[in-house]
Amino acid sequence: MDVYEAVTTRRSVRDFLARPVSRELMARVLTAAAQSPSGGNLQPWHIYVLSGDRLAELKSRIAERVAAGDTGDALAVPIYPEPMLSPYRERLQEFGRRRYGALGIGRDDHAARARVRARNWDCFGATTALFCYLDRDMPAAQWGDAGMYLQTVMLLLQSEGVGSCPQIAWAEYHRTVAEVIDPPAQRVLYCGMSIGYPDPGVTAPPMPRAQLSETVTFLG
Repeated sequence: MDVYEAVTTRRSVRDFLARPVSRELMARVLTAAAQSPSGGNLQPWHIYVLSGDRLAELKSRIAERVAAGDTGDALAVPIYPEPMLSPYRERLQEFGRRRYGALGIGRDDHAARARVRARNWDCFGATTALFCYLDRDMPAAQWGDAGMYLQTVMLLLQSEGVGSCPQIAWAEYHRTVAEVIDPPAQRVLYCGMSIGYPDPGVTAPPMPRAQLSETVTFLG
């Protein structure tokens, strides 16, 4: 699979098979992903990979919180801008319309939407999860570096026939994630990522991308 094919076929998978991903495959992918660029070669990402009993424990702990009506922790880092201005507001609304519409869930069916969101913390059935932390004092530039690293990971997984779904939603229960992972106190959770083999029997609605003219300006 060449790079263009990996980019154009990658999608956020939200239905995984129970098939495990080998540690050897994950080590191969993460070793190669370490070549991702970062300003000053700081390599600011700190990665934790959970599977087996440790992942099951994390899923169980968060499921208990969700079942009890616990809506999560105070965010260490904002997930979205406030206020959400155009065109980002419309893009987020379109995502929700397609995501929930494909499941037959109306905009005002908050209970059904909450059940769908809760699948985030079951990794959508995936058997492996990756968690990316950065040191709290890292400024925005290093968070951008981590984003490049995570995209590299996802493209390498795609080339291996393994699906992924990056999930900022894990930050909503960052205290529970930290209880299971036990990272150093100076680290803050950026996001999680569900990793596994996609269920071929499930199709997801395509998510549109902005036209080139909306995001790119050619000069000269």
